[in-house]
Amino acid sequence: MKTSRATPAIYQNILETIGRTPMVQLHRTVEGIPGTVYAKVEYFNPGHSTKDRMALKMVEDAEHAGLLKPGGTIIECTSGNTGMGLALAAVVKGYHLICTLSDKQSKEKMDVLRALGAEIYVCPTNVSPDHPDSYYSVAKRLNAEIPNSYFPNQYDNLSNRLAHYESTGPEIWEQTEGRITHFIVGVGTGGTISGVAKYLKEMNPKIQIWGVDSYGSVFKKYHETGVFDTSEIYGYITEGIGEDILPKNVDFDLIDRFEKVTDRDGALAARELAREEGLLLGYSCGSALQGLRQLKHLLPTDAVTVVLFHDHGSRYIGKIFNDDWMRERGFLKESEGDLAAAVAGHAHLPLVTIQPEEPLLNAVVAMKRHSISQLPVHDGTSFIGSITESHVIQALTAEGGGMDILVKHAMGPLFPILPGKASIQEGIQALSPAHNALLVALPGDKFHILSKHDLLTRIA
Repeated sequence: MKTSRATPAIYQNILETIGRTPMVQLHRTVEGIPGTVYAKVEYFNPGHSTKDRMALKMVEDAEHAGLLKPGGTIIECTSGNTGMGLALAAVVKGYHLICTLSDKQSKEKMDVLRALGAEIYVCPTNVSPDHPDSYYSVAKRLNAEIPNSYFPNQYDNLSNRLAHYESTGPEIWEQTEGRITHFIVGVGTGGTISGVAKYLKEMNPKIQIWGVDSYGSVFKKYHETGVFDTSEIYGYITEGIGEDILPKNVDFDLIDRFEKVTDRDGALAARELAREEGLLLGYSCGSALQGLRQLKHLLPTDAVTVVLFHDHGSRYIGKIFNDDWMRERGFLKESEGDLAAAVAGHAHLPLVTIQPEEPLLNAVVAMKRHSISQLPVHDGTSFIGSITESHVIQALTAEGGGMDILVKHAMGPLFPILPGKASIQEGIQALSPAHNALLVALPGDKFHILSKHDLLTRIA
């Protein structure tokens, strides 16, 4: 599939290379999804994202309208990608660029913007749009303060969606030879989805347009109910999609459905695209693929679906492609392994036990000293029972109870004892309402304890 526009042998500047991005068929990551799925890979733009298209369009339209004059300053609030496109335009056309970004944006984005000469203002994420410290408000304030400056405001500047109506939409139509039945993409400012949707629906009104949203964003509920619900707004990690405002570029009448995707699912899907398709893509690209997967039951067997992938994964190397970052947020499911692996982190510590002839007070002191909630009872030869916080409370509230009661009169049943080679699942199955923990037997007649909580953290 090729577009009809001829590719020149030599370009006059980097801005002329914007657009004409390839379409790539997906395979392993879309198994089980009906029909054919193509990816519109926008990182082939010189700024490595689809935002190059609208950034240049906003600049050129502002020039034609006399809003942006020679030597002027462009000021924009951005999640990074629009700033990149504006930076390229500013370099070629001789403008100064100031970008305001929220502090959840990746360090890589900020570093690249600085490398292209942009001035950066980092603003807090978790403030309302009208807060004086929000990246919207800071951009507006700087625009008011700096002479000969221009604030494109990608959210409400309709040149944004016009860029995609004039270029992205026609490319998709031509590359699929008019066979496209579904288009799905993450929604942020709304320019990409609305511009492409307008063109595609003019060509074929039956084409379905699906937008991918984030949990913590207002789009999906507003589209379905017409209610702007502030209770829907809360912080999320995914970059580039979802909003706590309603940008004028989002034409809700052209969008047939919204689907929300979790931060975790979007990140994992992006990693999968790299490993299974060789596509190193950004965070919202994973969200777009995951959104398609969640909606696959709505696709006919002959569907021709195009999912647009906004940007390149190099901007997220320190985030979704970093295992430590993913683990810190609970996004990576650790290998369960066996019980020996589960106790490896504290295998160097001695097992704390209590003897049956000791008073209950000694058990309470041991629990407090070691920050534990249960103890195996050992008579010097073998394990014979267990003492937990529940056993202590029960003994203290019983008639005649007290801290001087002997452990053997308050203890519960023996913890299950399993070999280290047993699986995590076997460990879980060995537990019952009567058991808060189990004992793992290791070579050298060594034993270590695993609580219910320890086991659960190995499977989630």
